Amino acid sequence: MMVSGRSLEAATALITGAFGAAVVVSSLDNGIGWSAAGVESGTFPFIVGLVIAAGSLFNLVQGWLHARAVILGPSELRRLGKLFVPAAVYVGVIPLIGIYPASAFYVFGTLAWHRRGSLLLPALAAIGAALALYLIFELTFQISLPRGALGTIIGF
Repeated sequence: MMVSGRSLEAATALITGAFGAAVVVSSLDNGIGWSAAGVESGTFPFIVGLVIAAGSLFNLVQGWLHARAVILGPSELRRLGKLFVPAAVYVGVIPLIGIYPASAFYVFGTLAWHRRGSLLLPALAAIGAALALYLIFELTFQISLPRGALGTIIGF
């Protein structure tokens, strides 16, 4: 399977355009314009959504007019899959085990796979990444990150 520049540009523009449209629609629920208290809370997201949608439309037209040859062949798609699949699994397991263990497993797996040597450095980096997330978000900014079903079970 090969991917052309035109199809890749179109897919990216449609995805970002859908995101921009979702931002516009959700900001309408919050209200746009002026109220007695000032600017309503949906005004800024509405403008940002319009900018994203307009940029996506521009990219769609540019990608269609200036088509490029095949930019992703089978070997490039395999390399892309090696990056995308673990990241998708990481995002998928966050609701189950929480962001801290998921991040530790992701960092450990990524480093251990590419390093192919001692597992000490990947283990230390994984523990450090999870600890840094906890210290920065939970303690410093007091923002609770997803703890997942595992966190609920163990009472965290």
